[in-house]
Amino acid sequence: MATPKDHPPGTPAPGDSYVQSFARGLQVIRSFSASAPRQTLSEVAAASGLTRAGARRILLTLQTLGYVVSDGKLFTLTPRILDLGFAYLSSMPIWNRAEPVMEALVQQVQESCSAAVLDATDIVYVMRVPTQKIMRISLGVGSRLPAYCTSLGRLLLADLDDDEVRARLQASERTALTKHTVTDVDALMAKVAQARKQQWCLVNQELEEGLISVAAPIVNRQGRMVAALNITGQANRTNAKVMQDTMLPALLDAAKKISRLL
Repeated sequence: MATPKDHPPGTPAPGDSYVQSFARGLQVIRSFSASAPRQTLSEVAAASGLTRAGARRILLTLQTLGYVVSDGKLFTLTPRILDLGFAYLSSMPIWNRAEPVMEALVQQVQESCSAAVLDATDIVYVMRVPTQKIMRISLGVGSRLPAYCTSLGRLLLADLDDDEVRARLQASERTALTKHTVTDVDALMAKVAQARKQQWCLVNQELEEGLISVAAPIVNRQGRMVAALNITGQANRTNAKVMQDTMLPALLDAAKKISRLL
C-alpha cells in the first residue's frame, strides 16, 4: 500500500507497476536534510515512516552503491547523491543557456534572480544568480520552498486548472510564516487567478519579513509554462510598487528571452 509520502499531490496514483521498495529508498534519501545531515538508523526509520529493518536494508544498499557512508552509528549522504539531481539539470541544457540572461538581469536590477519549476506543492530551484545574501533561508539549486506563499509558486500554479490548483493548495501545509502570509485556500485561489490573468506575480513579505519577490513565466513553444523566473529584493530598499514599476519590465523581457531558447 502506498503512503502519502509515496504519492504527492499532482502526481499519478500508484498502479500495478508501482515499485514500493524504490519509493521507500527515495523516502530514506529525503529523510536527510540541513537540519538532519547525520542520522541514526532509528532516526532514519522514523523520518521515512519505515521499520528499522526496512530502513536498515535500504541504508546498506545505498552504502554499497556509494550514496551513504556510516561510522557505525550515524549515516550521512555522500556527494555522489548529487548525481541524481544533476541528471535532471543535465537533461535540460536550457539552464546553461539561460544563465547569461539571468546574470545580465541581475546586473541591470541589482537584485537576485532565480528560476524554479513546480513539484507537487513545492517549487524547486533549478538556477540561481544571487547578488548578496538577503534571506535567512539558504537557497541553491535543488532547494525547495512552498508554492502557496512564493511568487514563483503562485505563478506556476496559475498554469494549472482550478481544480488542480485547489487540490494542491489544500494539500499544502499552509503556515503563516509572517503576519502577511495568506493561508486561506479561497484567498489563495484568487491570488493565483490574478497571476494567471496578468501573467506575472508579486508576493510582498509573505515568505519572510522584509522580502519582496516578483515572478514572470517561462513558456515553451506550445505556450505552456515550464518554469518561472523571479527577482527578489528587500522592502526597506525597494518597496513593492518600485519593484513592479522599475524591475518587472526587465524581468518580463528576460523571461521572454529564455522562453525563446526553448
